[in-house]
Amino acid sequence: MSVVRDIFAGRSTIDFRPKWRRTLAISAALVLGSVILLFTRGLNLSIDFEGGGVWEVPVDSEVTVADARDALPLGADARIQLIGGSETGAVLRVQAGTEAVDRSSEISAAMAELAGADSDEVSASTIGPTWGERITRSAAQALAWFFVAVALYLAWRLEWRMAIGALVAVVHDLVITAGIYSLFGFEVSPATVIALLTILGYSLYDTVVVFDKVLENERGPLGQKLDDSDLVNHSMNQVLMRSINTTITTVLPVLSMLVIGGLFLGGASLRDFALALFVGLILGTYSSIFLAAPILVWLRAMRPEARRSAKVEAARESRAGTDTEAGTKITDDDVSLIAPGGASPRPRKKGRRR
Repeated sequence: MSVVRDIFAGRSTIDFRPKWRRTLAISAALVLGSVILLFTRGLNLSIDFEGGGVWEVPVDSEVTVADARDALPLGADARIQLIGGSETGAVLRVQAGTEAVDRSSEISAAMAELAGADSDEVSASTIGPTWGERITRSAAQALAWFFVAVALYLAWRLEWRMAIGALVAVVHDLVITAGIYSLFGFEVSPATVIALLTILGYSLYDTVVVFDKVLENERGPLGQKLDDSDLVNHSMNQVLMRSINTTITTVLPVLSMLVIGGLFLGGASLRDFALALFVGLILGTYSSIFLAAPILVWLRAMRPEARRSAKVEAARESRAGTDTEAGTKITDDDVSLIAPGGASPRPRKKGRRR
């Protein structure tokens, strides 16, 4: 409980670094599994992307999905659902591909006959394949321009290494979210795409908050005392409570939207939007701490000056261990003679006594 108390008081001293190796492995496994799912199962795209038609009509409680499949002139790949089933009735929803668009009137008449209603009570929405391709292309272009704009801004405002870390975290969130949709067969609609673009903003927000604190500490007194790993870890502890508060205050309204709007009010678009937001917000908080931060530390460790410092430190420890075993004490003057490339100290010339 003391850790939780320190987090809420803004005094947390959690060492995230030992967990980074494990979380990076988990993230890699989740991304790989999501990619495999996307290639094998694919996504359940709505008619807005694939083209096709959706027909809905109120029916009584006696109508079943099997009855609708037998009565309607549809292929085996058509999706038939009963939404909001109760004693008073439900809504029969039928979704079919582009081949059913030309038979929209016939399908509407069959659904009206099955429901015992007039043809005017059947709502029909059809989209051709050209429109679906245009929507898909526009969504892909919007995503590409988003990545370009974010990369340029972060590289200018923060640092190019931070831009890479933030973009990797965003791609991680998108791929895993898509994998979850593929695994459970959730429908991907334009509302889902809008939610995914919203996810990118929240994911970047958490990451930028951490990176901005890193830069602030680096320019202050801590920048002279701590190395990159310690500096990033310290900065993450400073903004941890802010990230938690932001996530909680954002997830709670989204969760209420998902439960109340999606389940009780029967809003399909609202459910698709809230579901993508809920999954993405959780992933965004996780990736900012356990993915973007270690990537930044790793990229900074690849700098030439960082590698030289690491070699000098390794040489210092090696020389100190050797001299300790030999019973000799290493001095600061001895360490200063260590070459940047890790070479051994140059021997001192002894003066001739007179």
